[in-house]
Amino acid sequence: MSVKIDETLTVECETGNYHTFCPISCVSWLYQKIEDSFFLVVGTKTCGYFLQNALGVMIFAEPRYAMAELEEGDISAQLNDYEGLKKLCIRIRKDRDPSVIIWIGTCTTEIIKMDLEGMAPKLEWEIGIPILVARANGLDYAFTQGEDTVLAAMAHRCPEPEFSVRERKETSQNFLTFHSRKKEELVEYANHPSLVLFGSLPSNVASQLNLELKRQSIKVSGWLPAQKYTDLPSLGDGVYVCGVHPFLSRTATTLIRREKCQLIGAPFPIGPDGTRAWIEKICPVFGVEPQGLEEREERIWEGLKDYLDLVHGKSVFFMGDNLLEVSLARFLIRCGMIVHEIGIPYMDKRYQAAELSLLQNTCIKMCVPIPRIVEKPDNSNQIRRIRE
Repeated sequence: MSVKIDETLTVECETGNYHTFCPISCVSWLYQKIEDSFFLVVGTKTCGYFLQNALGVMIFAEPRYAMAELEEGDISAQLNDYEGLKKLCIRIRKDRDPSVIIWIGTCTTEIIKMDLEGMAPKLEWEIGIPILVARANGLDYAFTQGEDTVLAAMAHRCPEPEFSVRERKETSQNFLTFHSRKKEELVEYANHPSLVLFGSLPSNVASQLNLELKRQSIKVSGWLPAQKYTDLPSLGDGVYVCGVHPFLSRTATTLIRREKCQLIGAPFPIGPDGTRAWIEKICPVFGVEPQGLEEREERIWEGLKDYLDLVHGKSVFFMGDNLLEVSLARFLIRCGMIVHEIGIPYMDKRYQAAELSLLQNTCIKMCVPIPRIVEKPDNSNQIRRIRE
């Protein structure tokens, strides 16, 4: 089976398994990003061993996550799951006092049909702390998609905008809005609807993207996730959203269908070329003419020249692991490498349409063949193709 993107770019599909890290590993970066959260992974001892080894946390670090280990009695439905989770959550509230508790469902909870979604609202009402449920089992999701399920669940808890679209238009008469971030510093922003970016990034990287858009007179209203659960951005009709990761298609769908947001289809800000294309897609939506992006990109490439000389002409083959493969391949082709194949566990072709288009244009610009893209690749077939 294959799906034609256009005359030269084809996405094939095989029947291989997900040969990736378990998606519950998303806890390792999300608990650090959302500073007032606590993650409770509901699974077996195997899940606990995986987290312990994958995260390598020291005993003095006191991370904001824990395991709710299922015993044989839980799996055979002889014990009361609700009471067990209630005791754990009360203890978490007493010891850590988080603003939100996020339950991460694993493969075992999926197999035994554990009703986490049914228990969470009742327990939330009893203990007085928001409880979100995110399915991050390796049966259905690849490595990075754990974050996707968490953000999709969190999107439902975002507040609605304070003003309707009509009220916003009536109260926004001036072309420029003045916004102060530092004392004695006034920055001009174009008058535009709210823009929310979604995807977990280190704070310094998120600040850099905010700054790049600020240079174009575009203000970022908020991020999903925010540094604190209590600072979630407002979402609703009239709010524009744009993703920074290729693996957040479930979140994007939730924002469009459930929250009625407007999705900006853009490539992803990976590499100088991707960041420039990402900004160039956002600016026209708000009636802004992008300025100086070509010069900035060229300066960055010039600064990378010594590294580009090391990889120029070398080849790479993506086996498929984290859904970042298309963006990484596009960046490496722009660096002068040859990509033979892009294996990817899963791809939402609508959400990644702009990235696929940029990949094609990059290959044409660099005068290299467009690599084959194989969704859900079979490792045995891939090894044979590598040898060939």
